[in-house]
Amino acid sequence: MVNGEELKIFCGSANRNLAEAIAEHIGVPLGQSEVSRFSDGEIAISIKESVRGTNSFLIQPLCGPINDSIMELLIMVDALKRASVKTVNAVVPYYAYARQDRKTKARDPITAKLLADLITAAGADRVVAMDLHAGQIQGFFNIPLDHLTALPILSNYFKNKNIENGVVVSPDLGGVTRARDLANRLMMPIAIIDKKRPAPNQAEIMNIIGDVKGKTAIFIDDMIDTAGTITLGAEALIDAGACDVYACCTHPVFSGPALKRLSDSSITEVVYTNTIPVDKGLLSGLRDCFHELSVAPLIGEAIIRIQNKISVSELFD
Repeated sequence: MVNGEELKIFCGSANRNLAEAIAEHIGVPLGQSEVSRFSDGEIAISIKESVRGTNSFLIQPLCGPINDSIMELLIMVDALKRASVKTVNAVVPYYAYARQDRKTKARDPITAKLLADLITAAGADRVVAMDLHAGQIQGFFNIPLDHLTALPILSNYFKNKNIENGVVVSPDLGGVTRARDLANRLMMPIAIIDKKRPAPNQAEIMNIIGDVKGKTAIFIDDMIDTAGTITLGAEALIDAGACDVYACCTHPVFSGPALKRLSDSSITEVVYTNTIPVDKGLLSGLRDCFHELSVAPLIGEAIIRIQNKISVSELFD
C-alpha cells in the first residue's frame, strides 16, 4: 500500500530476477501469476490473486525470444484489465523492434509504431521504458510514457574509477546526445566514430572525430547487439592512440558472436545493465571483462513516484 492505493507488481518470464529485485526495492511481494504453454506453443497466462481496484505494474523486457515476450506482455495486460484493475502500467525495460522506427526505403514497415499500437490496444494505461533506441518512439504512444535512462548508474560506475584523462565516444552520429550527457556527468570531452552500414548488423569504421590520443576512451551506446561496431571502433581508437577502451550500454542484447567478439577484442571492460538477462554460463571460458550493473533501484524508485503521483524526471536531475 503506497499513497493509500494498493500497488501490485507482476512479471512475465523474460526477466524474473529483475522483477524480484524491483519488488524487493519497493517493499512489496511479487504478484502471483503463472506463464505456461499449451502443447501447440500457445501462451497461457493465469493471475493467481485478486487485483480488483489495484494499480498493477507489469515488468516485462521484450528480449529473446522476442515475439514470445511480446505476446506474454499483451496477454497479461489483457488478463489484468479483465480482472478489474484500476490501472495497468507496462514496465518495458527493453523495447524490441526499436530500430525499426522509420521508413528507410519504399514499402518498409514502422514496426516500433505497430508494437506501440498493440500495447495500447491490449489495454495498458501507461508505459515505463528505459533508454529507447530512438527518442521519437515516445510519440508512438497515445498513453503516458515515462522514459528512464541508465546514464546515472553508468556514470557513477565510471566516476568511481577516477579516470583522469578520459574521453566519451559515441559509436555514430545518432548517439551524440547520449554521449554528451555521459561526458557532462563525467566532465570529459567527446569523440565520435563516423561509420557506415553496408548491411544490417554490419559496420565499417570511416574515421574518428575528436582527440583520443593518450586518453582512456569510454564507448557509450543504448545497446550492444552483435558487437561489430564496438569492437571495430575499439580497434580504431587504439590505432588512433587511445591507451584504454571501455564499452558501456544499457541493453546487453549480445546476439550471435557478440560475447566472443568482445572477449577477443582490445576492450578493457564491458559494462552493461540487467534490463536483459545475460546467461552467466555463456561467459564461462571467456575473458573476465564483463560487468553487470542493476537498474532495479532506479526502476523501483520510478514506480514509487508514479504510484505517489510525483515527478519521475527529478530522478535524473
